[in-house]
Amino acid sequence: MINRYNISSLEPRELITGHHGRFVHSAHTTHVYWKIDAGAKLPEHSHPHEQVVNVLEGKYELIVNGETYILESGEVLVIPGEATHSGTAHTDCRILDVFSPVREEYR
Repeated sequence: MINRYNISSLEPRELITGHHGRFVHSAHTTHVYWKIDAGAKLPEHSHPHEQVVNVLEGKYELIVNGETYILESGEVLVIPGEATHSGTAHTDCRILDVFSPVREEYR
């Protein structure tokens, strides 16, 4: 099955304060197009999904298994499943997260 989406037409959802996501699901992945407000914090958590963080705009700090990464536009960080991580937006950000397998709780 082929699906086509216009990201701007998808209804954003604020799952975490300051993190507004638009969601696309394929058979094997979940893609989340985030608009994140400067200063917004991602609480520490983990999940079984591999997560590929693509910073499209802005500056975002991720702490993964106790190691700090400052990511800016054009940078990508791959977070393995079960890794403990948290984050803070240093500026307004646009981030594309790709999760594998599908994040069913995001449907």
